[in-house]
Amino acid sequence: MAPSKLSPTRQDSINIESKLLLDRVCVQEQDWCVIKRRQAMFQVALSAISFPVIVADAFAAENDVPEDFRVYADDVNKFKILIPQNWQVGAGEPNGFKSITAFYPEEESNSNVSVVITGLGADFTRMESFGKVEAFADTLVSGLDRSWQRPAGVKAKLIDCKAANGFYYIDYTLQNPGESRKHLYSAIGMASNGWYNRLYTVTGQFVDEESEKFGSRIQKAVASFKFI
Repeated sequence: MAPSKLSPTRQDSINIESKLLLDRVCVQEQDWCVIKRRQAMFQVALSAISFPVIVADAFAAENDVPEDFRVYADDVNKFKILIPQNWQVGAGEPNGFKSITAFYPEEESNSNVSVVITGLGADFTRMESFGKVEAFADTLVSGLDRSWQRPAGVKAKLIDCKAANGFYYIDYTLQNPGESRKHLYSAIGMASNGWYNRLYTVTGQFVDEESEKFGSRIQKAVASFKFI
């Protein structure tokens, strides 16, 4: 079934953190291109930092589909992901992204998972092209943090990060003053469409109040993302 068109309100809710995250990745890409002209490629390194067990479990049980999940496969963009059975699928209007697909509950909610795809420069052939996962995650999240401003803006905090299976996994929170804290889980990876490499940014988010209802399902969905 083709994704339905997202309503403007729903799309705005889904786009904001994905776009902020993507903007930070693009800044890092530009910075890296400058560095690359002056020095050799960073050495490849994988993080030894622990990440929720759900990541390892999802990859180990590749062919296992939990009873309350279903597989969504995108044959055009060459990816698949587990999503909760009753969640809706929507496609956003072009907004600086090459592609955006969103998954969200039927009821009104701040929880969702989105897949944003954008093109990369020729220098980027794997995630290590951005540097080590720890530095990548720290730069990404610190770039979103505005808690040092006066008056204070959004507070961003890095919880955990890990490199595995060609992806960078980042666990962090965002909180605007006076608003609920948002938990975000991102899997960032790249793949070629035959002409150029594309960056896939998979982000799941939920607020504190919806943690018990959606938290584990969103983590499982993000961790299940694979290329096909």
